[in-house]
Amino acid sequence: MSHTIEAPVAVHRPLKPSPANAECWSVAEVQALLDLPLAELMYRAQTVHREHHDPNQMELATLLSIKTGGCPEDCAYCPQSVHHETGVTASKMMSSTEVRTAVQGAKSAGASRFCMGAAWRAPNERDLAKVEELVRVVKSEGLEACCTLGMLTSEQAKRLKDAGLDYYNHNLDTAPELYGDIISTRDYQDRLDTLAHVRAAGIRVCCGGIVGMGESRAGRAGLIAQLANLDPYPESVPINHLVKVPGTPLADQPDLDPLEFVRTVAVARITMPKAKVRLSAGRRQMDESIQVLCFLAGANSIFYGDKLLVTGNADVEADQNLLSRMGMRSGDAHA
Repeated sequence: MSHTIEAPVAVHRPLKPSPANAECWSVAEVQALLDLPLAELMYRAQTVHREHHDPNQMELATLLSIKTGGCPEDCAYCPQSVHHETGVTASKMMSSTEVRTAVQGAKSAGASRFCMGAAWRAPNERDLAKVEELVRVVKSEGLEACCTLGMLTSEQAKRLKDAGLDYYNHNLDTAPELYGDIISTRDYQDRLDTLAHVRAAGIRVCCGGIVGMGESRAGRAGLIAQLANLDPYPESVPINHLVKVPGTPLADQPDLDPLEFVRTVAVARITMPKAKVRLSAGRRQMDESIQVLCFLAGANSIFYGDKLLVTGNADVEADQNLLSRMGMRSGDAHA
């Protein structure tokens, strides 16, 4: 596919897309987009966005940690790792009653998708059985169900599908060549294998990455190229901004230029036109003007609160206020 962007063609692409994937982007092509003048980049992103989505609709999803802390992985950004002294203590998994209360609160606040996260390298048999029950709780309340539980086997993915799971989140985090700088307890292929198991089971994929971890613009281009060249590319693409937590190796990382984050969102929209592009971790640290620019760049999904959603939740009310002032409305969860 030609993208009408002048760029070198001799570029190493660690993950080669299937010939069936017509949307094949080289790292150089993606970086050429990132390098565009911002007005030109925003125009292109807006054009693509309007071809595939209602620009005034926003998907509202919510994330709940059903099992916090004690993770054996050593991800440099994560406060839940046992390798980092962050003050996070391990907790047991939430009960189905607690989760149902959270789901009902999310639904009443307008969320259409409910994502449950657990701090595991991979779920064991007992844990997976409990998660299957929680997925059924979410579905019984009429919301889409999403989970992020670490690595999955093929059989585990099939079981979650049978329980009613709609989406599975498993981020690539960063470009392949930078991955070893962020985590040493698993490799890039482990992530790709889990995504393949999820796809084979018929579960939709939620997969993105984190920016602001010290990578260059070329590194961000490598991440986006990897995501866009998955066959097919993810239905949901969360773009996370590093949240610098004391005690993690990345706690003192210099701040990323906010416009670099906006550029990343815009390029994700251009290269994955039909996906939901979600503002995820780090959104609370952005001022409203940057969030608005991200929406204009093609972001059409947000995580809507990270705690039990109840009447009077200040974060939820702030989100509702911003969307109202922009003339936006919550939209169908389906792309």
